[in-house]
Amino acid sequence: MIKQRREVLKTGGGLGVLGLLAAAGVIKPELALAAWNEGAFKAGTLEKSLAALGAGKPATSGDISINAPDIAENGAVVPIGVSTSLPKVESISILIEKNPDALAATFKLPEGTEASVQTRCKMGQTSNVYALVKVDGKFLMAMKEVKVTLGGCGG
Repeated sequence: MIKQRREVLKTGGGLGVLGLLAAAGVIKPELALAAWNEGAFKAGTLEKSLAALGAGKPATSGDISINAPDIAENGAVVPIGVSTSLPKVESISILIEKNPDALAATFKLPEGTEASVQTRCKMGQTSNVYALVKVDGKFLMAMKEVKVTLGGCGG
């Protein structure tokens, strides 16, 4: 019982210090959005998103693996994972061709990080899902079709 109380006090104290630093202007909330590429996320089409990311026309690679269901029964939460064993991976982006805004997620990876990411994306309809991987300044891409069903009635 006492241990739980101490944990609550430590957590609350830490949050209080962060709040105080934010109020004093030492920590600024906009720093968390420093990597936000608004142009790429709001570009709309796949081609415009690739251009906004600086990818142009990336080469296709068999070294990139997309882990997503062949048929997604609920388009609101489609699990998508991307991994590669390529060295010097700088970023991984997930693009969904038929979504209103193609770019669904971008992950910046620090040097030495295992190049594997997982997330859940919303898909309104059957579409190609693309994994865009920036490796040592060059862009590579892989694609997988994911069928979206309504109510699990089949594709």
